[in-house]
Amino acid sequence: INWGAGPRASQFLILAAKVRCLLLGRFTPEISDIQSVALPVLRHRLITNFSAEAEGIKPEAIINELVKA
Repeated sequence: INWGAGPRASQFLILAAKVRCLLLGRFTPEISDIQSVALPVLRHRLITNFSAEAEGIKPEAIINELVKA
């Protein structure tokens, strides 16, 4: 990764998870809420380096690996 997600990314990740759980009728976010919103929130905030681009690694793949962990 050449440029990673900053502090606002984590703020928006938490906010999006809270909104999702409210839309689903819950009051407390679960890990599934974080996993569901991680890709839309973080996709445009990661910039891969030249090596990753040369290997065809996209930010989506990196986020999916992080969410699985």
